[in-house]
Formats: sequence, structure tokens, C-alpha cells
Amino acid sequence: MNTFIQLLAKLNIHPVLIDIGASAGTPEIWTSIANQSIYVGFDPDRREVHEPKEGLFYKSIIVNKAITSDAGSNEVLFNLTKFPQCSSILKPDTESVSEFLFSDYFIIEREAKVKAITLDTVIDEFSLNQVYWIKTDTQGTDLRIFNSLSDKNKSRVLAIDVEPGLVDVYQGEDLFVDIHQNLVKQGFWLSDLKVCGTTRLKKSTLQKLSQIAPELDSESISRYHKETPCWCEARYLRKLNWLEQNSFDKEKYIMLWIFSQLDNQIGFAAEVALEYERLFGKDLISQFLINQAISRLKSINHGKLIMRNVFGKVVPKELKQWVRKIIA
Repeated sequence: MNTFIQLLAKLNIHPVLIDIGASAGTPEIWTSIANQSIYVGFDPDRREVHEPKEGLFYKSIIVNKAITSDAGSNEVLFNLTKFPQCSSILKPDTESVSEFLFSDYFIIEREAKVKAITLDTVIDEFSLNQVYWIKTDTQGTDLRIFNSLSDKNKSRVLAIDVEPGLVDVYQGEDLFVDIHQNLVKQGFWLSDLKVCGTTRLKKSTLQKLSQIAPELDSESISRYHKETPCWCEARYLRKLNWLEQNSFDKEKYIMLWIFSQLDNQIGFAAEVALEYERLFGKDLISQFLINQAISRLKSINHGKLIMRNVFGKVVPKELKQWVRKIIA
């Protein structure tokens, strides 16, 4: 039993983790706390939904409906694309995606009316009072989904994962620039960012080139060609001043500490621990949080020292001198 599971079990905390757009599978980062967590997954495109392994979570809830930001709608038109993970309630921006090799992914195979529900309704129906982490990959509507939450439900969220576009892949989508500015204003800070992309080359251009050089194909070019940034995977955590301004209890600080540790933001986890002690006094929990953060910070430095020593002993002197010249 890992440290996080032990802490959650001792305090009888069962954080709710919401996965909107579950076709890509359960986020790996949740595995360390799954045993004590309640998982709620959504994805109306049943072609590639990967439900959690039985027994992985304390409790699992799968909702086969689309999440909508419109409280007055119980049904939405869903565009089912050739590549299931690109399906969306928004239509692809065909002119924009035609510039890239992956344009075929966004071919709409059919449209389907699917049942829809708001996130607030699900939270109320299942009495989910501890929604602390939301992962949303709705193909263009991440921001509007989060902002559709009531102020009460929105304020409880301590971590949010989004996958917004950097270019116009869908018509009228929420882009990263919009999401980042909005979430920062709501008391979040950017904890992690992975820029993703594909090859900027029109399919029609490749077809012409392959007539001249048959060995040119989309698979080989996609594997070796430079990628153009098209979308990103971003993670945001709540700022400490947000928690204090909203007079949150001990549990919120403990969960933010755990989430920081899971995301390897050890320095921030240490700050959360010290803030916990300042607000609630010195107790066994505060000492545990502080000591764990210190231990991990020490291990980081120790690990780098070991690597430096190994490099110094194993790598030949001539090679080290050559490396120094290169980086000088």
C-alpha cells in the first residue's frame, strides 16, 4: 500500500476523479490513488471506450452520455469521425485540417443524436461532493464544459487536465490561449504542458510527390518528419491563495498536496504542507506532509549526485573532455 493510499484510507477520503472523453483509457497518473478514489467516466462514442479494470477504483461509474454545457438540452448531435478519438459535438474545420497529414482522421462517417447531460446534473444525481480532479478531452469544448459548472462545484476542483487545440481543428473550438487565460483568472496555475502535433503536409501534395518518388508515403513521413504543434495536453493545479480566500478545510489542502506529489511538483507540495501547518497548526498530518516533501526533495538531489558520480567514473576522460568542448 503506497503512501497516498495509506493517507486517504486513514482519513476516509474518497476523491472523485472525473474523466470526460474516456476513449483514451484511464489517466495513468490516477493509478496511485485509484484504490481509494471514485472514478466517473464519460464518452458517448462507444467504439473505443476503455472502461477501468474491475477493482482498480474504490468505485466506478460509467455514463454513456455526452457532456453538454447547455442545461436546457438533453440531446446533442455528435459527429462520429473516422478516428473515434476525434469525434465531437463540433464539426471539424476541414479547411484548417486539410493542411495536415492526419486530415482523414476527421472525416465524419456519420452523425448521431446522443443523450446528453450536464456535469452539475451528474454530480447531483450521484451525490459526488468531492470532485477534486477533472480530466476533459471533449475535442474543442473543454473550457465551456468546466465553466458550465455551478460556482460551488467549480470551486471544489483542485486539478484539471485539458487537451485544447493550438490551431483551429474544430469550428468554434476552445483554444489553449482561451483556456489558459480563463483558468489562471480562476485561481489555477499551469503545472504541466505537453505540446503535440503532426506533419504539416497536404494529402494532395503527398499524392503528387509519391508519383515522382513512390517510396514516399504518409507512414514514413509521419514517423520522421518534424511535427507542427497542433494541440497540447495541459494540467492545472489550484493556487494556495485561492484555497485560503475560500476558507477551505484540511481535506482540500491534503488533496492538493497529493495531487502535487503525483505531478512531481514536490516544491509546491512542500509549500502546501507548510501552509497547512500555518492555518491549522502543527499536528501529525502536517509533520507527515512536510517530512514526505523533504524526503522526496532529498531523493531528487541524491539521484542527480549518483548520476554525476557514475558519469565521472564510467565515461572515459577523452569523451568527457570532448563533451565539455561541445557544450562550452
